[in-house]
Amino acid sequence: MNRRTSLPVPWVRLGRIERYVLTQQARSLAIALGVIAALIMLIDFVEISRGVGSDVDLPAARILGLMLLKSPQVIIQLLPFVFLFGTLAAFVGLNRRSELIAMRAAGISAWRFVLPAAGAAFMVGVLTVTILGPAASAADGLFQRERARLSGVAAGSAAPQAVWIREGDDTRQMIIRAERQDRANARLLDVSFFIYSNDAAGSRAFSERIDAASASLSAGRWRLVDAVGAQIGQRAVRYATLDLPSSLAEDEAFERFARPQSTSFWALPAQIGRVENAGFSTTAYRLRLQQLLATPLMFAAMSILAAAFSLRLMRLGDLARMSIAAVLLGFGFFFVNQAASAFGSAEVIPPWLAAWLPPMLTALAAFTLLFYTEDG
Repeated sequence: MNRRTSLPVPWVRLGRIERYVLTQQARSLAIALGVIAALIMLIDFVEISRGVGSDVDLPAARILGLMLLKSPQVIIQLLPFVFLFGTLAAFVGLNRRSELIAMRAAGISAWRFVLPAAGAAFMVGVLTVTILGPAASAADGLFQRERARLSGVAAGSAAPQAVWIREGDDTRQMIIRAERQDRANARLLDVSFFIYSNDAAGSRAFSERIDAASASLSAGRWRLVDAVGAQIGQRAVRYATLDLPSSLAEDEAFERFARPQSTSFWALPAQIGRVENAGFSTTAYRLRLQQLLATPLMFAAMSILAAAFSLRLMRLGDLARMSIAAVLLGFGFFFVNQAASAFGSAEVIPPWLAAWLPPMLTALAAFTLLFYTEDG
């Protein structure tokens, strides 16, 4: 007997069969990714043309650039379907060419080519969370800022919208209100700072108000120009310039707090701390962090699910029906994921449960079907 066919841990050392199956899977995944990416980019191009392009006269090249900033984030969100469709197509192709039948007839367990495929999906998930995801989040943040800038240009002389920001820590809280923003020079204009102090008992009391012609955020401080400040029971004091400490990032004076989808995996813990110190709810950010941590498991579970549905022998029939069932079940788990996210965002269930429940259910269903198919 060939020793390579009886390795106790087949994912440690890949034989020729495992490498061949992984090659077929990678080819199918590339095709599935290309199809889904093309559809997403086409939809985004039309949406940007009708949205931003209708407000501002943009050339096609500019719209294409905005599309390339927006689409990666959406494509990454749909990567579970790439692994579902790609792995399903790869194993169905192997089955139709009777290659799976030959492998099974040679006494090779399905675990030998299913687990390496799942391991590869898991590693791609880790790569997505640590490298591809942060790059896509940065691109999405650039798209949001560029869209806001273009919308501001299109608004022209329309009435400006007031900006509200809240920040602080355990000893002090600041409520900041600006009449308008000067994005070109990164400033808040006609701004008021309402400063509250916290005592040891945790109660909050108003202590000072400062009005300024402009305020800019840089190097962890607010630089106020032409400011007037007054504390309770004291006369107003005028300042040509005044610096106030700040815990906000430099771009958050204009973007407030970045959307969870626009925050990279590496920046989420610090962002959660800043939002929490400012007194806002961190549920959406904690949910996003847990979803990113669960991404590799979701990719691996989708791969196992697709492989388990396509292992049925051609001579037994119903392969097409099983493939359709796999696709429907994949969509079902996607809707479960969306529902869990909605419950998590509404704080009906804890964020960690909302993030980990869908991939765990997918993995359990996939392993159950694979055990039933392989071992009866």
